[in-house]
Amino acid sequence: MKSLITDLFLYLFTMQAKSKLNLFDFTMIVVSLVIGMGIFRTPANVAKASPDTFLFFAAWIAGGLVALCGALTYAEIGSRLPVTGGYYKIFSYAYHPSIAFAINCVILVSNAASLAGVALVGGEYVTGIFIPLSKDTEWVKVAANAAYLQTIQITIAITAIVIFYGVNLLGLKMSAKTQNVLTVIKIILILLLITPIFFASPEVVSTSAPTGINPTFMEYLKAFGIGLVAVSFTYGGYQQTINFGAEVDKPTKNIPRGIFFGIFIIVALYLTINYAYIKVIGFETLHNPDTKNIAAIMASKIFGINAERILSGFLFLSVLAYVNVLLMSNPRVMYAMSEDKILPPVFKKRNIKTDVLTISLSVFAALCALIVFWAKEFDTILSFTIFLDCFGMALSAATIFVLRKRTKHLDDTGIYKMKLYPLLPVIFIVAYTFVAISIALDYKKNDYAALIGLSVMAAFIALYFLAKALVKSPAQQPKDE
Repeated sequence: MKSLITDLFLYLFTMQAKSKLNLFDFTMIVVSLVIGMGIFRTPANVAKASPDTFLFFAAWIAGGLVALCGALTYAEIGSRLPVTGGYYKIFSYAYHPSIAFAINCVILVSNAASLAGVALVGGEYVTGIFIPLSKDTEWVKVAANAAYLQTIQITIAITAIVIFYGVNLLGLKMSAKTQNVLTVIKIILILLLITPIFFASPEVVSTSAPTGINPTFMEYLKAFGIGLVAVSFTYGGYQQTINFGAEVDKPTKNIPRGIFFGIFIIVALYLTINYAYIKVIGFETLHNPDTKNIAAIMASKIFGINAERILSGFLFLSVLAYVNVLLMSNPRVMYAMSEDKILPPVFKKRNIKTDVLTISLSVFAALCALIVFWAKEFDTILSFTIFLDCFGMALSAATIFVLRKRTKHLDDTGIYKMKLYPLLPVIFIVAYTFVAISIALDYKKNDYAALIGLSVMAAFIALYFLAKALVKSPAQQPKDE
């Protein structure tokens, strides 16, 4: 998943860092960048796509290997081109400014979609506080299938966005303490998810497939691709290692070790949590299309309905923190793009009293709210945001081929240089291409997410050339004041 530790954290961290990162520091950063809200929701999506537990776990292991290949690739990119400005500078250097503009705008839309999706997950868990999904009553069964329940969840998601939009307008700044609290909440939640392994009774264990039908190889491959969509969302965040290539002590040793140890810890945690889900809830229940709040349901099965309510509350707090941190960070990305003159100057406008990027914040918050209204549910947003990410991931990883040629003079200067090149970036690019194709082929279930994503990408490229044409026109030049 897109990490809870976003660009704002990276900015704060690099500003505070006075020395090089050691192996432990870098390993913990990798872990923090990846583990977010996804693990509390997406395993249900992976299970729904998987005909059996073998494919279910294979998707999670494959996702970890792809993440390892990607993190190592991004680490070398950051080491070869350690510039401030992130993806825009890298795309502009390796490709064309129009691609850089389009991809960065697509990433902003994808971040907005991610925020909207997590806010909707929060809506699902909040309704679980008042309507425990594990409570077997006729009223709950009717409510769970009613359209008005979805309306309540949408309202909660929009409310969370509006509240933290207001908080950010007041000029309250995100501090390192907030991130520490958020990390503690995540650790508590993960421990709560693992502990049921030791309390679950044998009769709740279920790892059998919901049907006895043996899928064909192509059906198996298609299911694997669909499962990787949700897995990719949950593993997202490691691409931010691109920002630390020049900040790690002894990079040739510590970068690959830190990434390997970090990804190993993440995969181990994810596999353990998923094993707990299957042991406690059962694969057949996890596979059910109506199963969503898996973490809360698992807590209820072991500790009762009150535990489900408590865990739902904790998860909603994590959602609120995620909403807040994205509303804090992305307007600053828009500010940086405006400084580079790829967005209009108005996105640099600050409130004189609060020093808030009012226009950037308002535009991003409005975009998040619009995506909530458009998608209405997490599954639609999941396909849309991952399809957009596939462009950014594949194209950004491919810049390594350009950078290797243009920066040969850096090879013997102590920078990090990955082994097994070009195999690792090729595996990564092929994997994300496979995920994009899987989304495109399953277009009806995904509400044409691929077609919409391609349209968004094309629109931003067209907008770039239109803006350039207007700037070149003398009639459009602003007058000096």
